[in-house]
Amino acid sequence: MRSLPKLVATDLDGTLVHSDDTVSDYTRAVLERVKAAGIHIVGATGRGPRLTGLIRSDIPAADFLVMGGGSRVVDVRDPEHPVVLRDERLDGAALAEVLARLEQELGTLSVLVEAGDHHEAPLWGDADPHWRYPDVVEARVRAECLTGPVLKGFARHPTCDVDDVLAVAERVVPPDLATITQAGLGYIEICPPGVDKATGLRFVATALGIDPGDVLVFGDMPNDVPMFRWAGFGRVAVGNAHPALKAVADETTLTNDEDGVATYLEAMLTL
Repeated sequence: MRSLPKLVATDLDGTLVHSDDTVSDYTRAVLERVKAAGIHIVGATGRGPRLTGLIRSDIPAADFLVMGGGSRVVDVRDPEHPVVLRDERLDGAALAEVLARLEQELGTLSVLVEAGDHHEAPLWGDADPHWRYPDVVEARVRAECLTGPVLKGFARHPTCDVDDVLAVAERVVPPDLATITQAGLGYIEICPPGVDKATGLRFVATALGIDPGDVLVFGDMPNDVPMFRWAGFGRVAVGNAHPALKAVADETTLTNDEDGVATYLEAMLTL
């Protein structure tokens, strides 16, 4: 019998969550079986802490949440008394510097800023029809958005593909200024330096005394690449994953809409 991981971490949108923003009863049931087997479950998402309620609803079996792409890590084993293990912010001046470097190369960008972490806090910035969730945007001029520390910035070019914008960002933005990635929303995401899903998961692993070699991860987008490189037990891409993630995956399962994560985990439990 193959050994089991001690921790399973999964991305949410595009991985665990269906394209219609639902999570199947089948997936929920399989995750409960994983948890009953003594395996810790982590929801590792780009969603910020303002969406904690939605995250908990989508993955109620989770023992820990890695949010904001790694900037906020919370122990939710006692849901009434969650414990924050990590809370990183990006200085507004640093985000302004990143945007200046990018716009020098690419021209004007459409920008959103995630600064609030209370329940359903709005994003600030440019109202843009390409943003998937227009109801959560509060139009503000950029200077007003960058007066203090923020959780994350989002930037979109009007004509360039997001992967091309990401390539430029990786070239002109030093890692000690910010971490740049993309999560499938058509925007690059600008996070605090040293913040990604791998560094977030490291906080969880340290709290539990678990080695990376005992961690199994699932994902679909470039922002999942760091945790794929960090985890050692297994790295599984869903069938709809970005080529950059499939390139570092050990295996590919079914798509998110086909419950690929749950199908893989159920098979693992029955081996």
